[in-house]
Amino acid sequence: MPELPDVTVYVERLAALTVGRVLQGVRMRSPFVLRTVDPPPAAAVGHPVQSATRLGKRIVLTVGDASLVIHLMIAGRLRWRPPGAPITGKDTLLALDFEHGTLLFTEASQKKRASLHVIHPADLPQFDRGGHEVAAGDRAGFHQALTRENRTVKRALTDPRLFSGIGNAYSDEILFAARLSPVRLTTKLTEQEITELHTATVSVLATFTERLRAEVGEGFPEKVTAFREDMAVHGRFGQPCRVCDQPIQRIRYADNETNYCARCQNADRLLADRSLSLLLKKDWPKTLDELEALTRR
Repeated sequence: MPELPDVTVYVERLAALTVGRVLQGVRMRSPFVLRTVDPPPAAAVGHPVQSATRLGKRIVLTVGDASLVIHLMIAGRLRWRPPGAPITGKDTLLALDFEHGTLLFTEASQKKRASLHVIHPADLPQFDRGGHEVAAGDRAGFHQALTRENRTVKRALTDPRLFSGIGNAYSDEILFAARLSPVRLTTKLTEQEITELHTATVSVLATFTERLRAEVGEGFPEKVTAFREDMAVHGRFGQPCRVCDQPIQRIRYADNETNYCARCQNADRLLADRSLSLLLKKDWPKTLDELEALTRR
């Protein structure tokens, strides 16, 4: 799922390309993408785009008396194409037409989770999940959001009610940078650990946002992915840690996985993977040394 750095760059490029430009038409290939009926998408046609903003992981285009709220979910992406670009391929959900270009909304998934809500601007607050916007100088606000509930730190960072725009990929990177286990409970963290986590969160999000900006330049994001070569742990299961050279570990659950370094983040202790630990039971290795011994059998 595109997270804060990706959505930020999407919004910046959309602002540069569409603000002040008249939306000339809306072409919809998939009726399932539209989740509202009042106002209709046609209410935005013929009006200039007033703003492009981020609301959590959502992208909001305000056009005339309507706000177009785009939620990319896991497989949704935006493409900027020449004017009148045809809607081709089963992945394209809709097209927003401007005189100088066409914005395509695509989803490479059969699950149809990506969505468009067309609403009155006054109704926009209902889409705000209330998560804290991480800022460099707001350690107190970060602390308050983090410790509001007794959760694992991984769950807290990815809860949109607690933090805005952070998902599975960047939470892995943040926890690695902070040298924290993903299963530490938020209420058990020391003040020093919270400070270091806040610093890591600000740094990781800012670093990847700047990298994405540099890659996109004056163009438009074309390679938005949750798995980047410059990530330290996310998507790197089994590969050597770039700090200690030990293999990156993972915990798998549902459609997601958590990647971490047992040595850097958990004092060489392995975290139980639900499926594998149930399978191996007493043979499940608890440390890196036990894992190495098991693989040598």
